[in-house]
Amino acid sequence: MRKIFVLIATAFICLIAHSQDVESYFKKIRNNRASLTAFIQQMPKGGDLHHHYTGSVYAETYIAFVVEEDYYINTNTLQVLKNRQPGEEWKRFSRLKEDGMLPKFRQALMQKWSVKDYNQVSYPSDKQFFETFPAFGIAADATLVEGLREIKKRAISENVSYIETMFMSIPCPMTVNEPAYFNTRLRELGNLQDERATLAVLDSFYALLHSVKTITDCAVEFNTSTVERLHKNLGLDDEKFTIRYQAYVNRSKDPLILFKDLIVGFESVQRSELMVGVNIVAPEDGEVSMNDYWLHMMMFKYCSSKYPGVKYSMHAGELTLGLVKPEELTWHINAAVRIAGAHRIGHGVDIAWEKDAYDLLRHMRSRSIPVEINLTSNEFILKVKGESHPINIYREYKVPIIISTDDAGVLRSNLTEQYVLLINRYPDISYLEMKKYIYNSIDFSFVKGKQLRERLRKDLDRRFTEFENKFKGDRQ
Repeated sequence: MRKIFVLIATAFICLIAHSQDVESYFKKIRNNRASLTAFIQQMPKGGDLHHHYTGSVYAETYIAFVVEEDYYINTNTLQVLKNRQPGEEWKRFSRLKEDGMLPKFRQALMQKWSVKDYNQVSYPSDKQFFETFPAFGIAADATLVEGLREIKKRAISENVSYIETMFMSIPCPMTVNEPAYFNTRLRELGNLQDERATLAVLDSFYALLHSVKTITDCAVEFNTSTVERLHKNLGLDDEKFTIRYQAYVNRSKDPLILFKDLIVGFESVQRSELMVGVNIVAPEDGEVSMNDYWLHMMMFKYCSSKYPGVKYSMHAGELTLGLVKPEELTWHINAAVRIAGAHRIGHGVDIAWEKDAYDLLRHMRSRSIPVEINLTSNEFILKVKGESHPINIYREYKVPIIISTDDAGVLRSNLTEQYVLLINRYPDISYLEMKKYIYNSIDFSFVKGKQLRERLRKDLDRRFTEFENKFKGDRQ
């Protein structure tokens, strides 16, 4: 018995000394950007939970595809299409190569399809960011194999073990009688914020959708023919890496279409081990997004009642003063949490402006509703960083924090840089606190199955042990 006690005590003492070794080195190098980058690059980083698939693939991959396929480019607007359009300004990429102009237009597309070399004087940053997505859309759907391989390779190279990516809005074409009536009625009720009547209309439309087999068929077809096929054929899951997928809906669409897409998304997640969550995307300050925001929250609330086991994260509070009217900053996170019942919040930048913000923060802490922090994204799109960023408010109220990339390809970034910015900008964040955020990315993931979650957590334990062993004793 005494021998066992001695062994346990010795192991505990070694663990403390071990932790002190890495913490000591971390304190020593945290103000040296290059040394800090090297440290965090090698450090295990758990998962990236706020991750848009198409925005995470670097523009180089998309450009290589359209060049290889010899698409046409409008040399004035830089629009890329598969088929030639009328006008002398449309050129094949092969023709540009023959004329020695390909490098010039490749660079121009890099600047069009990402934020590379962005000049804030010339164009609003939020518009630059969001306009990249339709611009490279011609290549995104056609490069799923290349894109998924790229994301996996990059994750492994920077010691990221899990990604939860917002993959697609699930296609489901169908005809509904009297769509104008449903859209008008829902918006009328949304303006009145009549919850009972809104839920009644949604219920009638839900019954209409399920009177045909289309909704279920769309979800099953997507799960099997797209997600499962790609996932299996590419061998994406292995001992080093795990990926899971979210379906998303576009908040700029008419209510009828958005609700149909949302139902398909919930159906998909309910029927698949690989599909683990639902999200809502597109600029939160858009005209439709702002006008229909309450209505969208009711749609999520309704879907949650029909699919109680489905998890969802929501972009909420990706707003700042000047982008919208001040009164519009006071309720979006509240509505996402209290009405829609979001399991995680993406961005949450306007928390300081929310009505009863302290009660909201306490509510998020008590319900363990994490906030997904995207530092580079918030700085580029909203011009919010440093002390203007609300991360310290979330820290003060002990709301779980997750660090994520948002759109690493568009932003020319990665998860390593997000942690470098975190430590560089917030000098009182310790190594152990940062480590807690990393474990949050596994603990608050939507991954299905207790066994898989435990395996991911044990794998993270192992990675940290190996990493921290490098700092035992004197470091040369």
